[in-house]
Amino acid sequence: VQLQASGGGLVQPGGSLRLSCAASGFTFDDYAIAWFRQAPGKEREGVSCISKHDGSTYFADSVKGRFTISRDNPTNTVYLQMTSLKPEDTGVYYCAAARVFCSEYGSWYNYWGQGTQVTVSS
Repeated sequence: VQLQASGGGLVQPGGSLRLSCAASGFTFDDYAIAWFRQAPGKEREGVSCISKHDGSTYFADSVKGRFTISRDNPTNTVYLQMTSLKPEDTGVYYCAAARVFCSEYGSWYNYWGQGTQVTVSS
């Protein structure tokens, strides 16, 4: 099982990034996929999630209207499009897969990727 997060980098405030999460080793269609992030000195927080069946999406209040999430089941990939980035969006972003449904709680997730660094700074 592997979840490979990529697409992070350094971006100026107001800029955009698109993160990708490429999955392998499990039946992708049967899992909800989420993005979490962890900033230095802070606890991990849920950012967004997309469900496994109807594609319902969920977002933390802090990113609503700025981030979108999508999934491409044929390629086993989930994308997180981030726009209007703020310094407080800085952190390591992880993708995770849940067999049941989307949840804000990390303990619900069965598999985790290694993370990709996002730094928003001028």
